[in-house]
Amino acid sequence: MFAGKTYDEVKIGDSFSSSLTITETHLVLAAGLFGDFNPLHVDESHARDSRYGGRILHGPFTSALVSAPVGMYFHTTAIAYLEHSCRFKAPVKPGDTLTTTWTVVEKHDKPRQQGGIVLLTCACRNQEGTVVAEADGKILVKSADAAP
Repeated sequence: MFAGKTYDEVKIGDSFSSSLTITETHLVLAAGLFGDFNPLHVDESHARDSRYGGRILHGPFTSALVSAPVGMYFHTTAIAYLEHSCRFKAPVKPGDTLTTTWTVVEKHDKPRQQGGIVLLTCACRNQEGTVVAEADGKILVKSADAAP
């Protein structure tokens, strides 16, 4: 595991990405975790007749998967993930490979917190290049002299 980026190391315009292939297990786990057994998520015959043509991943689980690269990029340096908003643009289905790319858009020094706030934006695309989700995040990150 690499050491996460400190507030001082991050520059506006920096970007980072991560990819993950969605499996049947993701749909089953999401249904169990959220208690959401809507037939669009768990009943293939019902979902096949829907506008989506098959089962789709739960929006909150898509949002969680989109946010995961932020936690890894700031591994050991994150103080708190302060905000996250996600907009769903297209359905996510089992077999889709999602690539999430985050970009640093702003930084705000917070000396009393021994770091600063990093504002990020992202686009998540499937294997066909279709944007399935867009998100914004705000994370409080340690400065280099406060990092472990």
